[in-house]
Amino acid sequence: MTTLLAGDIGGTKTLLSLYRCGGGGLEPLVSERYVSGEWPDLAPMVLAFLGGPVAAAGLAQPEAACFAVAGPVQAGQARLTNLPWQLSERDLATTTGIGRLALVNDFAVLIYGLPHLQPDQQAQVRPGVAVADAPLLVLGAGTGLGVAYGVPTPAGLVAIASEGSHGEFAPRSAEEWHLKQWLQADLGLDRLSTERVVSGTGLGLVARWMLATQGAAHGHPLAAVADDPAQDLPAAVAQAATAGDPLAQQALALWLSAYGSVTGDLALAALCRGGIWLAGGTAAKLVEALRSPVFSQGFLNKGRLGAVLEPIPITAITDPGIGLFSAACRARMLVG
Repeated sequence: MTTLLAGDIGGTKTLLSLYRCGGGGLEPLVSERYVSGEWPDLAPMVLAFLGGPVAAAGLAQPEAACFAVAGPVQAGQARLTNLPWQLSERDLATTTGIGRLALVNDFAVLIYGLPHLQPDQQAQVRPGVAVADAPLLVLGAGTGLGVAYGVPTPAGLVAIASEGSHGEFAPRSAEEWHLKQWLQADLGLDRLSTERVVSGTGLGLVARWMLATQGAAHGHPLAAVADDPAQDLPAAVAQAATAGDPLAQQALALWLSAYGSVTGDLALAALCRGGIWLAGGTAAKLVEALRSPVFSQGFLNKGRLGAVLEPIPITAITDPGIGLFSAACRARMLVG
């Protein structure tokens, strides 16, 4: 039995899971959640996992490992954004005894899971026909907006990390122009990046702008949510929109249109005819909204190049454990 170690390494928590690799796909065998800040480094945590839950279950030690890390990875090394950890593939392999090991950015790693998604891990947003051997695109609207490309090679997909979401937000209408001006002033920014608007956080910011600038918003139920940092404003906006609240529906429509437009821009940047996947915290929660004409119109409104985007399928990733699953897929590639 071939076993693989997958890790999802974040500043707050780290998830480690041992998978069985067989003809039936990947099967999780044992998992553990760790508080990242309680450990001086990743290596002792991995050794504790292998010597604890894995050994107690009588499972074989992993033949390969992949760790998805919250930070940039370059030349086999990574420094986590919110932890004082400097990670090295070579050092981790030596310390843990796992000879085949990879560090991958925690969003770029999703690329490796895309070809292996099962029906219960995804939902269609726009139908289309993927072109074999063409680049792929994955976007993730959550706290920020993650972006990564996948390039097919004879050895399998290669993930290309991107910071495309930090490009300048480009208003397409007077409404979006006023939104941009208000957000820059409210947040004290010299410039406004795309992810300030197109992200789960951005949906809340769009609603805050409307609450602050529309006279009819006085006394609106969402105002109390917006004033309470402990409340989840984006979730409240989505729920209110579903219930038929006009202001919430207006906020969601503006957000969906901007999300569709950015998706089209990023797909054109690499001609991602292999397919587009939407991940992040909003994908599973807003599948029906993403299927709306508002998102599609924003996506396709690219002048003469709208016809290039029309056939590209768009899929929402609905599995909250996609990070670990994708890391396991990458680890499987290391054993051939």
